[in-house]
Amino acid sequence: MQKTIGYAAHNHNSPLVPFSFERRDLTPTDVQIEILFCGVCHSDIHQVRNEWGSSVFPMVPGHEIVGKVTKVGNEVTGFKLGDTVGVGCLVDSCRTCPDCRDNLEQFCNNAVFTYNSPDKHTGGTNYGGYSRQIVVNQDFVLHVSDKLDPAAVAPLLCAGITTYSPLRHWKVGKGDKVGIVGLGGLGHMGIKFAHAFGAHVVLFTTSPDKAEDAKRLGADEVVASKNQDEMQKHLASFDFILNTVAAPHNLDVYTALLKHDGTLCLVGLPDHPHPSPAVGNLIFKRRRIVGSLIGGLKETQEMLDFCAENAITSDIEIIPIQQINEAYERMLKSDVKYRFVIDLASLKQPVD
Repeated sequence: MQKTIGYAAHNHNSPLVPFSFERRDLTPTDVQIEILFCGVCHSDIHQVRNEWGSSVFPMVPGHEIVGKVTKVGNEVTGFKLGDTVGVGCLVDSCRTCPDCRDNLEQFCNNAVFTYNSPDKHTGGTNYGGYSRQIVVNQDFVLHVSDKLDPAAVAPLLCAGITTYSPLRHWKVGKGDKVGIVGLGGLGHMGIKFAHAFGAHVVLFTTSPDKAEDAKRLGADEVVASKNQDEMQKHLASFDFILNTVAAPHNLDVYTALLKHDGTLCLVGLPDHPHPSPAVGNLIFKRRRIVGSLIGGLKETQEMLDFCAENAITSDIEIIPIQQINEAYERMLKSDVKYRFVIDLASLKQPVD
């Protein structure tokens, strides 16, 4: 076992504090990574505050990891010392079920998430990326292009793939009219990808003052979702709407905007259910409400390669680890454009 340090929550209502713990020794197929940057996802807050009811403490969050390879097991073939790599939301799966064979490891019933999952190597619960280093099986490590800013790549490992995957799966492309609901960590990536795929992109927001920024990111139009007149102008006109909002809200206002055979895709996971949608909205134009969860390893690598080819990264604010609790409070107020990223070099510094 190897000693390392990170920041952890020790119960659902305590702040994150410095925490010493151990990572496993390398197996022949493992990669050891010095973590340079880790994005801060809203799901980290849900987990730390046990809002989904499944948290195990102490907890070291973090699943948007970019770093450098420092060691490899003797059977590792795809990575070498010094490579820039990423680790996203998954660090293992069963490898044998139909989902895994289809490169959809995120749907595996035995998927091992990057933190707060059973660790078969130690027998305990695993720890995430708010730390100095991590050991991961080579099959769950991703190549990161040196063309891109590694700090701004980190959120692609969750926010990026969470929006890229449904847009690709439902074949969004040139000529499609696509809505993005919410301009945050997920929404700003949804705009960038939908624009890059050639769609006509419309942002729906409760904050009209975000219009200028949304257009900078690639939106063609911005609609104030609380303005009924503006919403009425877009009735039955969308091919696809990606809803990134993680709070319960009325879905009917968005299904009414879909064309026949249109799709409303949910990627925000609220801690309480949405109000039940009106079935008539779905039946009379054969509309559908669907969900999507991150992406498999093959698709995540495809997304990272697409970003390298098209110079796409997240808009970020870099923070030292000592400011993580303040960052959580700011996130809850939507006071970040559009993703916090922790500079893990700061973990060497004395704690305030």
